[in-house]
Amino acid sequence: VQLQASGGGLVQAGGSLSLSCAASGIIYSIDTVTWYRQAPEKPRELVAAITSGGIANYADTGKGRFTISRDNAKNTVYLQMNSLMPEDTAVYYCNARIRTTYYSTFTNYWGQGTLVTVSS
Repeated sequence: VQLQASGGGLVQAGGSLSLSCAASGIIYSIDTVTWYRQAPEKPRELVAAITSGGIANYADTGKGRFTISRDNAKNTVYLQMNSLMPEDTAVYYCNARIRTTYYSTFTNYWGQGTLVTVSS
């Protein structure tokens, strides 16, 4: 199983970016998928999460600006980020709990991270 995070880039303050987290490989089911971010010299922090049923939760920093969604047919989770601020600059990582067979337990997988840079 591989998780591929993409969509990062350079954007001006007030702009928008859409991140994607695509899972590939032998997948039976995907449970909760979570986006984290880590700014330089800061600990990794949770940004948003979405359950298999589509229930979304957000950290306070992203409420009202970020929207997490998923396309189960494509094994992909999206993070739409609007009204970006310089303090949103970070490497964004996705994490997914995945079962590869009906009989297996859920295993955590991490994407490689995608850099978001917001200029002032």
